[in-house]
Amino acid sequence: MNERAAPAREHRLVVPADDEGARLDAWLAGHLELSRTRIARLVAEERVLLNGSVPRKAEPVQAGDEVVVRVPAPAPTALEPEDLPLEIVREDEHLLVVNKAAGMVVHPAPGHRTGTLVHALLHHVRDLSGIGGELRPGIVHRLDRDTSGLLVVAKSDEAHQGLADLLRRRKMRRLYLAVAWGHLDAPMLRVDEPIGRHPSDRTRMAVIQGGRRAVTHLRVRERWSGAELLDAGLETGRTHQIRVHLHHLGHPVVGDQTYGPGWERGIAGPNRHWAAGLARRAPRQLLHARLLAFTHPITGESIRLEAPLPDDFRTAVDWARGDLDGARRVGNDEGST
Repeated sequence: MNERAAPAREHRLVVPADDEGARLDAWLAGHLELSRTRIARLVAEERVLLNGSVPRKAEPVQAGDEVVVRVPAPAPTALEPEDLPLEIVREDEHLLVVNKAAGMVVHPAPGHRTGTLVHALLHHVRDLSGIGGELRPGIVHRLDRDTSGLLVVAKSDEAHQGLADLLRRRKMRRLYLAVAWGHLDAPMLRVDEPIGRHPSDRTRMAVIQGGRRAVTHLRVRERWSGAELLDAGLETGRTHQIRVHLHHLGHPVVGDQTYGPGWERGIAGPNRHWAAGLARRAPRQLLHARLLAFTHPITGESIRLEAPLPDDFRTAVDWARGDLDGARRVGNDEGST
């Protein structure tokens, strides 16, 4: 067995009669709070023994079988910690929630090898979860570079698996504020359109047949001359989901240089100059993850956090409201998503 130098946690389990016949990987995933993918990797690394022998991941277990699982400590990352500004709004021994600034990339990628949120987290947290890969330690979900707001990070394998499970079961509430060009056809919309890689531009996503199911809930908060302030709630979490769905509806996010560059120039009539004024006051896409609510995967505590609008977003919204001598408000502040 190829044991790593880092100490491993050893789990010894006995299969009860009621579980006889279950697949080994599925049975272990249900008893150790590890994903089946993680279990399969441990089996492949010969870190799982069934009655003293290396098993197959799909092998059926029998009553009385003894299973030993050795889970290695997270391997040290090769990334260098960086002392970067980081606003932490909540932290305990299992997880932390940050209010990410617009302009910060979440994890290293081509063109962004340094200066990411992960580099800042490594400076602040010495024991980030090893799940998620060497370049994404602790990262459970992400925000686009120019999207600001709340993001949760796992500090242990158990927390990472629990948070990922909440996302998979749609038990984590994520609510965004967005400013979108034009006016939606209704004050509330549920957009259920599949999203996949754009067929001709691999840097973009698009609504396409055969894409992965994506569901976004939209609610108009304020209606302005040529744009609206929206609540956008995620039921799923696809790449660029809110931005792609709003673009598909014909109402891209103001300031979005990927899905709506120069959109204001297509607005004619009395709203033309107003739209140009708003565009000048949008230095980036006006999308902000304002609310995050979930049950703590370890303690069971109910967590609900909100992040105020950052200054650049607030400046654009205040201008839009002031220019109209008071924006037309639609609905209440909390919304239904």
